[in-house]
Amino acid sequence: MSQAPRIQPVQEPYSEDVATMLAKWMPPGAEAEPLRLFRTLAVHEQLASRMRPLGAGILGSHALVEPLLREVMIARTCALTGAAYEWGVHAVAFGRPLGLGDEQLRSTVHGGPDDACWDQREAAVMRLADELHHTSTIGARLWGQLGRLFDDAEVLELIVTCGYYHVIAYVCNGAAVQPEEWAEPFPPSGP
Repeated sequence: MSQAPRIQPVQEPYSEDVATMLAKWMPPGAEAEPLRLFRTLAVHEQLASRMRPLGAGILGSHALVEPLLREVMIARTCALTGAAYEWGVHAVAFGRPLGLGDEQLRSTVHGGPDDACWDQREAAVMRLADELHHTSTIGARLWGQLGRLFDDAEVLELIVTCGYYHVIAYVCNGAAVQPEEWAEPFPPSGP
């Protein structure tokens, strides 16, 4: 941990309201301490309570986008924004369990959509993350490709996922949320 957090995460003992809120942010039955990101957001309970439903909806069972594609979007977005904290949490908690391997995870940080490790849909999600990040829009060529690979509701969900994780990146980076001990760091560049 190189830089001290700019906003100290709430610490135990938690008030009853904070404990209830943190339990909602964590997976059901989780025995681990609530993530530093969640404890940082708990500094502003009302804001955290408004952010949670969208995040839960993106990660939940009612989402339309298949989980692996969602994680490609999240990993690429976190890499583009330099959000090593969130990238590392998702790599361990979601990406690897869903099948993202070393080459794919490295590509989200140091590669691009044309890397051989991506299938057509995964590459399109990488391109979408890139275009939204760099231009805040979607060019006609990519829009056409997305229309052939996804329905409108899935495209909308991918756009919202990208935007939500930009917000999360801003919180992680702006507040200097410290990495979780168990999370992965960004992979080194090179083979």
